[in-house]
This record gives sequence, structure tokens and C-alpha cells, in this order.
Amino acid sequence: MTDQKSKMEFKRRLYDFTLKLIEFIDKLPNDNVSKRIGDQLLRSGTSIIGNYIEGQSSSSRKDFTNFFNHSLKSVNESKLWFAILRDSKRTKENEVSWFLKELDEIGKIFASSILTLKGRK
Repeated sequence: MTDQKSKMEFKRRLYDFTLKLIEFIDKLPNDNVSKRIGDQLLRSGTSIIGNYIEGQSSSSRKDFTNFFNHSLKSVNESKLWFAILRDSKRTKENEVSWFLKELDEIGKIFASSILTLKGRK
């Protein structure tokens, strides 16, 4: 029962992250670079939960693991886009710090799950 509850909590966490991400992207400056990076961030950031949900209905353990791998890659890509937005001064550090922290934690959950799925933990 607790395993199912923790899965639902993680799914909710990813969903809430995605909603906050969309709100953040909507508030980016209206310049060309911010739009392009925002598009990339929207793709990678929403891909995290998309691949997680797809993994839930996968047909094999290998398939399930692959979806988690894709989610982890999307986490890492999203961290890059947030860092670029911050370092190029298109957004303030305090506006991206929560996202970077949350992505670190989500990434650790996916990485740990992948190791478990591969029998290395």
C-alpha cells in the first residue's frame, strides 16, 4: 500500500512541477533567445512526466527502465536550460533555484530507481 502511495505522490510531484514550469515559461522575457530556450525547456521539462507515465504501462522491465532513462535525460537537459536562462541574465537566480533543486531531487529518484531496476542496488 505504501509503495502505491509513494508512486502517486511522485506522480503528483511531477505533475505539480510541470504546472509550475509552464507558469515559469509563460513569464519569460519576450525576446528571441528566451523564446527559443523556453521552447526547449518546455519540451524537456514536460517530457519528464510524459515518459514516467508511459513507463507505467510498459510491456517489459527493459521497456520500463528505458522510459525512466528518458525521464532522467530530460531532467538533465532541463537543468541545462535553467542554468543557461539564469547565467544569460534572462531570469533571476531566485526564480530558477527552486526548479534546479527540484530537478536534482527528481533526478536522484529516477537514478536510484534505474539502478534498482537494473539490479545494481
